[in-house]
Amino acid sequence: MWSRRDLKSRAKSVLKLSYWKAFLVSLVIALAQGGLGGSSRAEYHTEYAGDQFTELIPYLPLIISAAALVFLLVLGLRIFVGYPLEVGGRRYFIRSAGQDFDLNNLGFAFNKQWYLNICTAMLWRAFITFLWFLALIIPGLVKAYAYRLVPYILADNPHIDHRRALELSNRMTAGHKWPMFVLDLSFLGWYLLGLLALVIGTLFVLPYQNATMAELYTVLRRDAIANNWTNQTELNLDSMSETGSPLI
Repeated sequence: MWSRRDLKSRAKSVLKLSYWKAFLVSLVIALAQGGLGGSSRAEYHTEYAGDQFTELIPYLPLIISAAALVFLLVLGLRIFVGYPLEVGGRRYFIRSAGQDFDLNNLGFAFNKQWYLNICTAMLWRAFITFLWFLALIIPGLVKAYAYRLVPYILADNPHIDHRRALELSNRMTAGHKWPMFVLDLSFLGWYLLGLLALVIGTLFVLPYQNATMAELYTVLRRDAIANNWTNQTELNLDSMSETGSPLI
């Protein structure tokens, strides 16, 4: 069984070797997930808002159409750009655990041989998780943790079937969901500290959390292979060690 202390210790050791690359990749992952988006707010007096709404009624079809177009555009960017960047970012952190700090891993998912499969698998994960959230919040959260390893699995084997990726992630996280939740909570103090540092300080916590999560994946991957839930061939590890570094 893994421990938070061991994972974080190994993550810190990796970050000492190439922190700024990890920082850059973490920013890309956050942007790909929509995590750096902001919101704007306008305040109106009730009577003024009512008058404005009345004036806009003839234009409602156009407004609705424009809103739908913007929604589809954002959704398309998330699926066809965000998902591949997220998988590439996870691949970078998996490989950095084996001291491979090649930033080219970030664009790995855009290879035409597996690009569509990666987009399909990530979209399938989002769809299934969304259905669970429609049931209830708690089941949705549980499934979010169950399928959390999908982008890491795709980073290892971009050809893997989308259903198999979810199945394997669910198997690998069995018995680990609560410890994973506690692991996430353990970064809360760092994020609160980052908020005090003009908010931007939170960005510097991202590499630490991403590196730690990659360390967790390598542990769960090793256990999955040991338990015959998968094998090195399925995860493209025949020519790699289980930590992601080349075999000697």
